Amino acid sequence: MPRPIAPDDRQRCPWCGTDPVYVRYHDEEWGRPLHDDRALFELLVLEGAQAGLSWLTVLKKREGYRRAFSGLAPELVARLTEADAEKLRQDEGIIRNRQKIASAIGNARAFLAVAEAFGSFDAYLWRFVDGAPLQNAWGSLKQVPARTPASDALSADLKARGFKFVGSTIMYAFMQSAGLVNDHLTSCFRHRELGGGQGG
Repeated sequence: MPRPIAPDDRQRCPWCGTDPVYVRYHDEEWGRPLHDDRALFELLVLEGAQAGLSWLTVLKKREGYRRAFSGLAPELVARLTEADAEKLRQDEGIIRNRQKIASAIGNARAFLAVAEAFGSFDAYLWRFVDGAPLQNAWGSLKQVPARTPASDALSADLKARGFKFVGSTIMYAFMQSAGLVNDHLTSCFRHRELGGGQGG
């Protein structure tokens, strides 16, 4: 099956298709190592919100989340009350699922506790890959796993610390997005840009 090609003709992972939002996310964000705690928290919220939905649906609501959740700054989200959560359930700019909204608030509190214990959430997170992105070399999407021992370990540890919506499959998607693993296909131009094929 031919892979969709965006207007500039660069070869990409087929999952991003040609939707401009998806292509931009693929080219500029997915798989790029992320070390900023606020950005990591935002991604954690969005990945949890994605459960049962398409990632493109969530990406198109990202600005809505930033507006509704105080810029997705964990220290501000952690202060939200049940009354705030009730208001959020009326906000069409986000995914209005009661459990997902509650988990975003609860996870903000757990996130801050982890950051305090380890110096930053970034320091905690990257221990699961020994501080450097895992370089994979997949030739097709069907080779890419849905979960790995590393995502299993991260998921279990986060659950033990009180996080919700952090199952192993969600956490592997989080690891892919945050660049803990380079899962761009070898045919994709981003694979080499992110260190693939360079002895990783």
